[in-house]
This record gives sequence, C-alpha cells and structure tokens, in this order.
Amino acid sequence: MAAPTEKEPASGSESDLTDEVRRTAEELKNQANSYFKDKDYEKATEFYTRAIDLNPYNAAYYGNRSIAYLRTECFGYALSDASKALEVDSSYVKGYYRRASANMAIGKFKIALKDFETVVKVRPNDKDAKAKFTECNKIVKRQAFERAIRVDDVKKCVSESINLESMDIEDDYGGPALEDGKVTVKFMEDLMEWFKAQKKLHRKYAYKILLDVKEIFEQQPSLVDIKISDGSKFTVCGDIHGQYYDLMNIFKLNGNPSKENPYLFNGDFVDRGSFSVECILVLFGWKLLIPDSFFMARGNHETETMNQMYGFEGEVKTKYSAQMAELFTEVYNLLPLTHCINSKILCMHGGLFSRDDVTLDEIKKIDRNRQPPDSGVMCELLWSDPQILPGRAPSKRGVAIQFGPDVTQKFLELNNLDYIIRSHEVKPLGYEEAHNGKCITVFSAPNYCDQMGNKGAFITLNPPDLSPKFTTYDCVPHPNVKPMAYANSLLASFM
Repeated sequence: MAAPTEKEPASGSESDLTDEVRRTAEELKNQANSYFKDKDYEKATEFYTRAIDLNPYNAAYYGNRSIAYLRTECFGYALSDASKALEVDSSYVKGYYRRASANMAIGKFKIALKDFETVVKVRPNDKDAKAKFTECNKIVKRQAFERAIRVDDVKKCVSESINLESMDIEDDYGGPALEDGKVTVKFMEDLMEWFKAQKKLHRKYAYKILLDVKEIFEQQPSLVDIKISDGSKFTVCGDIHGQYYDLMNIFKLNGNPSKENPYLFNGDFVDRGSFSVECILVLFGWKLLIPDSFFMARGNHETETMNQMYGFEGEVKTKYSAQMAELFTEVYNLLPLTHCINSKILCMHGGLFSRDDVTLDEIKKIDRNRQPPDSGVMCELLWSDPQILPGRAPSKRGVAIQFGPDVTQKFLELNNLDYIIRSHEVKPLGYEEAHNGKCITVFSAPNYCDQMGNKGAFITLNPPDLSPKFTTYDCVPHPNVKPMAYANSLLASFM
C-alpha cells in the first residue's frame, strides 16, 4: 500500500480552485468510492490520493482515504490522514472518529478516548458516539485497574492454579481423547475432523495441551536454530488468522506435519478469523507430537491487546473460559521470536530494525516472556515491514519501522545470511519477493477476512538448494460464521 501524499494542506481554501479542478477532484473521489465499495482498497487509495493532489482543501478526501488505510491495516497512515482532515477542517467530525479508530487499532485507547470525548461534546445527542465513548472509557479504566494491581514479580501464573484432576470427562463426550495424557497421530487426525464438524474439544484436553506446550516453549531460546538435511523438504507458512478451513487445506495440499514433513508457522495464528481456537489447538497439538519437526513463531497478534480487540480473547471466553484466555497469554509470551534455517535463512513475523548492528546473538538473548514493548528489537521483529525505497521510515502501521533494501543487505552481510522470510502483510499472490529477492513475505490466509480477495501461499525449501519454491491456493468454503465475530464491538464497527 502506497504511503499517503506528503503534500500538506495548503494555505487557502477550496474556493481558490477553478470549477474544473474541483469537479475533476470530485469525479476522482467518486471513482475511489466505487473501488472502496468493491473492496479494492489499493485502487481506492490511489484515486483518493489523486483527488487530494488536485484539491488538498477537502477534509472528506483525507477522511475517506483514512478508512481505506484502516481496512488494509495501515493504521499509521490512517492516523496521519485523519489528522490532516482535521487540519483542513477542525469541525469534520468523522476525522475524530477515524483518528480514534486508528489509535484503538494499535492499542492507544487513552488517546482514542480524547477524540471520542470531542465527538460527544460536539454531538451530545449522537447515541452511536456516546456508545463508542462509553466502551472506550471502559477499556481505559480496565487497563488502569489491571496496571494498579499487577505486580509482575509476585503475580501467580494462572498455569499454577489449574487442577486437571478436578476436571471430569462427561460420559456423553464422544470427541478426541488423549492417550495416557499424550498427543498421538490418531488424536490429531480425530481432532482435525472434530473441529471441521464445528465441535469442541473437551476443556480438560485443551488445558492439558496448553500446559504441556508451555513447558516446551519455556525451554527454547528466542532464536531457534533449525537444521534441514539434504534431500528433505521444509515448509514455511505465514499468517493463518483463525481461518481454520484454509489451514486444513494447507495440510491437504502439502501433507500433514510429520518428522518427514516438517513445518514452520510464522506467527499470527489467531484473531480476526472466528475459528482461532481450532487453529491454535491443532498447531499446538502438532508441536507436542513432533516438537523437533514443527515450529511456531510469535506474531504481533499473539499479544494481549491484539487478542482483546481482534477477537481471540472473546472467542476463548465464549468457547471455554476467561481462565483459559489468561493461560493462552502466558503461552504466547513464551513463543520463540525467530527461527534460523541452516544458518542461512532468518524467519521472523515482522521484519528488521531501527539499528544496523543487531546480531543473531542479540536476538537469541532477548527476554521475551512479556508483552512486547512499543519500540526496540522485540517490537520490530513482530511489527516492521519492508519498503521499496532505501533507508528507514516511520511504520505505516504506527508501530515499529519500515526498512529498505540497503537495511536488509547490511543485516544479511553482518550475520552471514542469504535472505529473510517474514509474514505480517496481505499479498495478492500470497507471497512477495522484495529487496532483490533478499526479503520474502509469505501470507497463508487466502481471501483475508472474507474480503481481500488475495491468494494464500506457503514456501517449500529443499536443501542443499535453499531457494524458495512457492505454492499458492484459493480460499475454501467455511461455515457461516463471519470474521471478527468475537472482536471488540467498538473496533468491529470501524472495520
């Protein structure tokens, strides 16, 4: 997605323009609206930009482009456009809505609350504005309360309070069962079919999977080295985002995980898609069955704030309990951040760094057992994106950075690597080779959120030739449960 125009709103007014310029700009805006309606947000953004270039005095043009950026998760750009709209016209109420939604999307609820407060003051009888202000205020107060009672060094882990022995298996439960408390191939095959039928794994088995996989991740460093022998195949998948039936399609196309068919899933297993619980329990199950042949990296959505806003927390509470949601957070804090394949390919969810001197040894030593900070190496591993131009730029997401081909090249040379694989971004073909083939993006959730129309993809590697081979695929049908079904109602109303 292109960056918003850097052209600041000029001094003057719309009346300074000729009738022809204003008319042409309005036609471009109308074309952009048509693209937006058809969910072609990239084309909509292009035409809104052309309208703005002709007429930088119209606040609605910035406001419209802002919501197009919101739909493509370019929250930083959306925030910038909403602010520009308000520079042009401080009475443009939608500008406050857009700015609030962008700040909420990146977890800045306190800042968002100020804009909702402004809307309520301007429109005291607006029921929708009051509802949004009230909901956002609840989140801010809840976070303040949680900070007040949180004492990290003495807080008892929820995993220590779970008593599996007290959980009975009801006589009428006919679903998958662990064998002597262990995951087996049969259990995994039964589990995948059980979930396809929209049935729920017994809570005792779900808790057992979480507790056991937590122990595995606790033993791993923040950077995990993977060795692939010559003549074998290794598969790297990108974002899944709760699209369970598309996950099953990956296994149908590429084979179930096994010691002979190893996988790496590169973060963002959950949120947005409404079958996130099914996705994560299946992935954790495979990790337990073949721990040395199945790998999982943390994404920016394996975090508490994202899960609260984008649906995973709500889904877990609906299907299981608030206690289990807390346990998931504990497990996510322990997920490795990166994987290095044959000492030549580094895989992370987001991207590279605001510094040129970051080494693999530094990454390996990151203390990751926490919620990610707002800046620094851990944040950038989860949030950064590549850009075409050299150098670095502020992130289109409003978190971390964008990095150019020169940044990638310096990092590879410093660490004696061939290329990086990252995920984190929707791509029309499900993948993209950037920075002269040195920065590869793979995204495995086709028709993301049932609206983007993109293909999904995965990468296969066959040593000793480590050049990536791409497989693309379309989405498959899923039950009639819409994405964001469990998301925070305030955010869902914007998206």
